[in-house]
Amino acid sequence: MTQSVEEIIKAKFPVLYEPELVTEIQKFGKIVNFNAGSNLIEIGAYIKQMPLLIEGTLKISREDSEGNELLLYYLNSGETCAMSLTCCMGDVKSNIKASAIEDAEIIMLPTHKMDEWMKKFDSWKNFIFRAYQIRFDEMLHTIDSIAFMKMDERLERYLLERSKELNAKILNLTHQEIASDLNTSREVISRLLKQLEKLGRIKLHRYKVELI
Repeated sequence: MTQSVEEIIKAKFPVLYEPELVTEIQKFGKIVNFNAGSNLIEIGAYIKQMPLLIEGTLKISREDSEGNELLLYYLNSGETCAMSLTCCMGDVKSNIKASAIEDAEIIMLPTHKMDEWMKKFDSWKNFIFRAYQIRFDEMLHTIDSIAFMKMDERLERYLLERSKELNAKILNLTHQEIASDLNTSREVISRLLKQLEKLGRIKLHRYKVELI
């Protein structure tokens, strides 16, 4: 049986506990499904809706002038995208791209309610501030990795974090996808993956990486 928005909020977003807020989300939110590989937010577009991720995983990234992609962070069930909130509340064009890396179910909320809810509901304000803090910490983590870690260390940490996020030992990733996320070449990733396999830390399959 299909869950109501109220039931979904209680299960996936328990911090949003205020009954009036839940009623507002139920009234103005729209549940949308996205297939793996589809984009929710495009760079350069105005953001008119803010996502609350029910199920699935979203990849948040930036692109340079040549179209090269840099991974910022992943969103998982029970989270929202703080950077999209910044764009929608400032009424500026998006500087990020959000794409579904697996089938995703999302509550899309109208951006014109965001500021009102920040002033009206403590649980919403705390939820958003917490989202900012998590994303800020993750971006510091990314900067530290780029500045202080060797690529083989970054690769192994990346695989471990993806495994933890997806709760899976087998990751459906191509060498090119990993290279794009880590902003390096496919050849470098292929070489380092083979080294990790020789060390007995992973097994390589076609389009898959298995953590041991």
